[in-house]
Amino acid sequence: MTSYMKKLKKIQLVFAIVGLGSFWTISAQIQNSQTLNEPIDISKDFENYENTFYFADELVSFDPETGKGTLKYKRYEYQTRQAFNNMLMKPDNVPANEFPATEYAESPELPFQIQFVSDRTIRLKMTSGPQFNQPKESLMLVEGTAPNHPELWDYTTIEGGHQFSSDHGRVEIISNPWHVNIYDENGKLLTSTLHNSDVQNTYTPVLPFSYVRRNSDYSRSFSPVFSLQPGEKIFGCGESFTQFNKRGQKVVLYTDDANGVQNETMYKPIPFYMSNRGYGVFMHTSSPITIDFGKYFNAANKMMLGDDVADLFFFLGDPKDILDEYTNLTGKAAMPPLWSFGFWMSRITYFSEKEGREIAKNLRDYKIPSDVIHFDTGWFEVDWRNNYEFAKERFDDPVGMMADMKEDGFHVSLWQLPYFTPKNTLFNEIVDNEYAVKDRKGNIPFEDAVLDFSNPETVEWYQGKLKHLLDQGVGVFKVDFGEAAPYNGIYHSGRTGFYEHNLFPLRYNKAVAEITQKEKGYTLIWARSTWAGSQRYPLHWGGDAATTNTAMSATLRGGLSLGLSGFSFWSHDVGGFVTKSPENIYRRWTPFGMLSSHVRSHGEPPTEPWEYSKEFLKDFRKADNMRYELMPYIYAQAKESSEKGLPMMRALFVEFPDDKGSWLIDDEYLFGENMLVAPLFEEENAREVYLPEGTWIDYQTHKVYEKGWHTIEAGEIPIIALVKNGTLIPHIKLAQSTRDMDWTKLELQVFADSNTNTASGKVYLPDGEKIENISVKKEGKEFQLDGNPLSGKTSFKIETAGK
Repeated sequence: MTSYMKKLKKIQLVFAIVGLGSFWTISAQIQNSQTLNEPIDISKDFENYENTFYFADELVSFDPETGKGTLKYKRYEYQTRQAFNNMLMKPDNVPANEFPATEYAESPELPFQIQFVSDRTIRLKMTSGPQFNQPKESLMLVEGTAPNHPELWDYTTIEGGHQFSSDHGRVEIISNPWHVNIYDENGKLLTSTLHNSDVQNTYTPVLPFSYVRRNSDYSRSFSPVFSLQPGEKIFGCGESFTQFNKRGQKVVLYTDDANGVQNETMYKPIPFYMSNRGYGVFMHTSSPITIDFGKYFNAANKMMLGDDVADLFFFLGDPKDILDEYTNLTGKAAMPPLWSFGFWMSRITYFSEKEGREIAKNLRDYKIPSDVIHFDTGWFEVDWRNNYEFAKERFDDPVGMMADMKEDGFHVSLWQLPYFTPKNTLFNEIVDNEYAVKDRKGNIPFEDAVLDFSNPETVEWYQGKLKHLLDQGVGVFKVDFGEAAPYNGIYHSGRTGFYEHNLFPLRYNKAVAEITQKEKGYTLIWARSTWAGSQRYPLHWGGDAATTNTAMSATLRGGLSLGLSGFSFWSHDVGGFVTKSPENIYRRWTPFGMLSSHVRSHGEPPTEPWEYSKEFLKDFRKADNMRYELMPYIYAQAKESSEKGLPMMRALFVEFPDDKGSWLIDDEYLFGENMLVAPLFEEENAREVYLPEGTWIDYQTHKVYEKGWHTIEAGEIPIIALVKNGTLIPHIKLAQSTRDMDWTKLELQVFADSNTNTASGKVYLPDGEKIENISVKKEGKEFQLDGNPLSGKTSFKIETAGK
C-alpha cells in the first residue's frame, strides 16, 4: 500500500469511527497540525487508538514505613466492535508486541509512592518508566521540594490493603484491584481512583487510571482518573473565563495569548482545582494538561498529563484550608507596597515626557487620587520595539521626570516584553550570546528572539537591563506577554518546550520580581501570564477585555477562578481594553475596579476620566475617593490574604462553605472577608443579589438585608456593596496619593443592626509588625472602643453607619 493510500485510509478512519463521543484523530501527522502557539490538547494522545494503553491494575508490593511500592499495569489496545450499525471502540487486554520478548515486560511493575506533606496534604506519585537526569528541585514548589511528614498520619493494616489516617481524613490503598480512596475526617468518601473493573457496568468505554505509550515515538503520558460524585462541583484551574463551575467541562491547561476574556483559552492556566466535597488537587507538572471534569463520562475526572510521571497533591478541608495548604507548598504572595494599592493611570500609550507630565498634572488638578502612571508600548524610539531605552527625542530628561513625579506622589510603571524582533538593536546581542531559545538546528524557532529564562546568563543580562531603569527611578515593570515560549524549542535547561512552555511565565515573573525586590526592597510586577508558583510574585492582571457588559462579567469569573488557584492579588483593565470604552460601561466598571485588589485604567484612548463628560468625571472621582478612604480596610485585608494564601477578591463559598447557595454564584464576590460586592453588569441601576448566611448592611444606603435573594438598588456610586453585620470598616481621611495619608488618625465605621452590641475589624499600619484586631461594644446607644492595641501609633474615631 502506498504512503498516500495509508494516509488516506487513516483520514477515512477519523470520520468512520465514532467512539467516546467524538471523532478520534488517528494520524499523528493530523493531530499535530497546529497553528503557531495553539494550545496543546494532550487528550488527543489518549484518543488515538494506534497507541498502547497501560491500566493500573494491582499493588504488587508496598512498604508502609517508606510509603513506597510497585504497581502492575496491564496492557490494552482498543479494538472496533460493530453492533446494530454502530461502531464502538473497546479496550482489549493484549500481549507484548516487542522483540525480543525476553527483554520487555508485558505487564510492567512500576514505582508507586505515597507521602504526607502535612496532616491535610497527601502526595501520590507514579512513574511510567525510568527517570534519568531529573532536576532535584522544582521551581513550582516554594522550597524546591515538598516535605514529608509520615509521623502526622497513623498507619493500620486493613482487609485487602493499607490505611493512613490523620485528624483531617484518611487514605485507603487497596491492593487488588488497586484503588486509592480518600476520605474526610467524618468518613465521607471524597474521591477514588477508577480501576477498569469500576467501569464495566456501563456500555460507555471509559478510560481508567492509566498511562499511554505513543506509537509515534514510544513516549508516555499519564492519565490519573478519579471518581466524581453526584452534585460535585469543581473550581479553579487558573484564570478561566468559561463557566465558573468546571464540572462538565474539558479544560486545556496551556499558557496562551487568549486575545480576550470570553473564550476557553487562558493567559493564566494553573494545574490546581478544588471540589465542593472538601478536597483540592495540584498536578505537579509543567507539561500540557487536559482535564475532562465529567464532560465525556460524568462520573470520571480524567486528568490527562503530558508528563510520564503522575505527581499529585491532595489537600483536605474547607476552601480556606485547601488554599492555605496549597500555597504553603507552592508559595504565598509577597505583600505589595502600599502605593501599589492606589490608582494606576494608563492608556495604550503615552509617547513622551511631555504627555506623561500632563497626565500627572491633570490627575492632581482634577483631584483624581492616584499613585502610578504607566508608560505602555510607546516609550521607546519605535513603538513596541523594546530596547530598555527611553526615546531621546521624546524624553528629554526621563530621570528628572520620574524624580518630579515621585515628589508629587507618583510611581512610574514601564511596559516591556521578552520577545525581540530582528530590527531590535538588541537582537544580534541576544542571539550571538545564546540568550534566546533555540530550535533543533541551533537557530531560533521564530523570527523573534525569545529570551531563554532557563539560562542563568540570560537572566543576569536581562536583570541588568531592568536594574539600569530601576536605578533611574522606575518603580515597577509591566511583565507583558510570556505565553508564546516555543513549544518545539530547545532550552538551556535541556528540555524542550513540551516542559518549558508552561514554565516560561513563572521564570519570567520570577526574574522581574527578584531584581525589583533586590533593588527596591519590595516584590511587585504587573504581569499577564502565569503558571503554578507565580502567585509568589504579585501582581497579575486580566488581559485584553472587550469593552462590553459580557466582557466585564467574564473578567470577574476569571478573577474569581484565579483567586481559587492560590493568587491573592489580581486586577483588570477598568472599562475594557480593545476599543474606547462606552461611557455607561466605563462608569459601572470603575467601582468594580476600585473594589478589586489593585486598580488600573488602561486600553485604547481615551481612558482618562476628564476626557469623558463632566458627570462621568464626577462619578469616577467618587468611586476613586471611596477606594482611597477605604485604604486601611484594603491594606489589612491584603496583608491577611498574603499570609493565608487567600484571594482579596474571593468567591462567596470561601467564607461561607456551608451555605449551598454560595457555591452557585459567579457574578458577586467578597472583597476581603467582610464586604460583599455585586457589580452592575447591565445598564439598570439595580440587580438581583444573593446574600449568604447572616445580616448584611448596604455600604452606601445603610439598608439592612437578611440572607437570600434581594433586588437591590445601587447608591450614589454605581455598584452594590454590603458589609457583614458586626463589622468595623477602618477608613482614612482622603488624600490624593497614599504617600500623603495620615495613618495616625483612623475612623472606624461600625456596621451593626439594632440588635448587635459588638463589632470587630482589622487594622494593619504601613510600618506595622502585625495585623491588629480592633473591637467595639455598645454602651448605651453609642459604640465604644474596647481597648486600643495601636495606642501611641494611631487613634480611632468611631462612627455608626446609618446614624
